[in-house]
Amino acid sequence: MTIDFNKTNDFLVGIDSDGCAFDTMELKHKECFIPCIVHHWGLKGVSKYAREAAEFVNLYSKSRGVNRFPALIEVFKLLQKRPEVVARGVRIDIPQEIVDWMNNETKLGNAALAEFVEKTNDPVMKKTLEWSLDVNRTVDRIVGDGVPPFPMVRESLQKLQGKSDVLVVSATPQAALEREWDNQGLLQYVQAICGQEVGTKKQSLAFAKLYPKNHALMIGDAPGDYKSAVANDALFFPINPGEEEASWKRFFDEGVEKFLNEEFAGDYQQELLDDFDSHLPVNPPWKQLD
Repeated sequence: MTIDFNKTNDFLVGIDSDGCAFDTMELKHKECFIPCIVHHWGLKGVSKYAREAAEFVNLYSKSRGVNRFPALIEVFKLLQKRPEVVARGVRIDIPQEIVDWMNNETKLGNAALAEFVEKTNDPVMKKTLEWSLDVNRTVDRIVGDGVPPFPMVRESLQKLQGKSDVLVVSATPQAALEREWDNQGLLQYVQAICGQEVGTKKQSLAFAKLYPKNHALMIGDAPGDYKSAVANDALFFPINPGEEEASWKRFFDEGVEKFLNEEFAGDYQQELLDDFDSHLPVNPPWKQLD
């Protein structure tokens, strides 16, 4: 899938959607992703620990915001090492078929997975597709279009209008992104939306290379967003998990001006990065087996 993008300003701001612009991360994972994981992957006997592992991977660690397929593998790995799971005699296998597909596929989305299943008829990958499609259906049913953006998101976009191009950079399916941003009246502020079908966040943010040094900025709530910014020589403004409102207020109050006045790089960004890093641990709070 390709996106038409026209550079109209000297600055670019990329914005992640789930958990960054919209308060949907916890809702989607706790009410949609995790129940589907438990159901499709036979984890009812260890559902408590599956929930804790999935919440840690997707919400409360440095892997926050990772694509759903590698996230699923990380959940399985954590469960394999959880003493309580081992004690219950529940065997957790790492589907090598998923790992191999991820290693060979650049666009980790349902479209690419469906094409792979059609070609191979692999039963594990068919099961993976059924799970992923069920996640999307559950998100549509439970989340719908009723979640507004965080306070100061709309105001920040209005402040950037006419001064910076704006690009939505997300691992969420394209149709869901377009629907959410349209229903909240935010499409008028963005040049383009790049979902998972377009490619990785790193690939979508490649438009940053069209702008002068320090004229491109990524706003995100996960380490992967920061890595995508670094890979494209873009600056980064973090939305700290659990402190989203305060982060957006800070961006509106001072971040916008510092970016547009070319005062963002250096000490100011480092201060933001240090604070962001302190919000996301590497290791889970429970004891793991060696």
